[in-house]
Amino acid sequence: MNQLRQLMLEELQRRNFAATTIRTYLHGVAHFSSYYRRSPDQLGPEDIRKYQAMLFTKLKFSPNTVILRLAALRFFYIHVLKRNWSIAETPYPKKVRHLPGVLSQEEVARLIDGADTPFHRILLMTMYATGARRAEAAHLKVSDIDSQRMVVHIREGKGGKDRDVMLSPKLLEELRVYWRGLRRKPKEWLFPGNRWHTASHPVTTKVLWTACQIAAERAGLDNRRIHPHTLRHCFTATSHRQSGTSRPTQPVPDPSAPAQTDSKYIAFHEGGFLQVAVSEAPLSSAHYCTTLCLGGTDPRTGLSCDSLPVRKRWKSRGDSHFPSRRRRRR
Repeated sequence: MNQLRQLMLEELQRRNFAATTIRTYLHGVAHFSSYYRRSPDQLGPEDIRKYQAMLFTKLKFSPNTVILRLAALRFFYIHVLKRNWSIAETPYPKKVRHLPGVLSQEEVARLIDGADTPFHRILLMTMYATGARRAEAAHLKVSDIDSQRMVVHIREGKGGKDRDVMLSPKLLEELRVYWRGLRRKPKEWLFPGNRWHTASHPVTTKVLWTACQIAAERAGLDNRRIHPHTLRHCFTATSHRQSGTSRPTQPVPDPSAPAQTDSKYIAFHEGGFLQVAVSEAPLSSAHYCTTLCLGGTDPRTGLSCDSLPVRKRWKSRGDSHFPSRRRRRR
């Protein structure tokens, strides 16, 4: 099993898979092998079928978790063992999509005020004010805070993509207070690890999870399922309210984007302007209209979004992501 594990690890690294994906795939194959107490190369489709049924009936796993386990086994049998994989014999279960839980602004304030340490408080404020995922917030660098353009650079987010998000004046003020309170100023990471926050590596994502759980308990919100990603949903809901969005969220079709694009963060304003709470694309001229400017200005040009006419906020010609104006017939 150790040799097969090493081969699978090399195949995953060759394809530049994310560290979390590598860890999940290796754990899935190891659990499959330990369940039968046999090497996975000695198991076949019938064993996979029984294993899949056991995940539902005995372990009560969710369909999305079972899909991850099957994806790990599929990768192992195709790319490591060089065997055929029949989708008909091992079908993927139907995905279940739930609406995200969202807190009110008063509950978010209680959650942030319930932090047990100033360090946990600034972590929660950063996740809420930027809409960053916990891994993205943990790996923020000092150079990522651009106070001149009032943006936060998020490097290698989901899917290995970079993006810029707005930096609110309130968050900038709190970050400066946090910075002045540090005994040893970090040179690279904004939130360094270890107990005294002096390590040369960033904090782990577990620290952000613990900060959220402790704050929820102290704020009397432990009866709600609150985790760091909840703050990302709250950021999106708050952004939509500030933009005056009243229509249901409508995803914009993007042929070049993966199917997992966060389309729930895209909505149309009543006036016809496009409002995007979290843009997964970088700030460039080609993606200018996907930058969020809620009651503020564009960090690149300094122009107010609400003052721009609709025709200047569409993409340039040749972009098929947005509807183009039809030419009149003569």
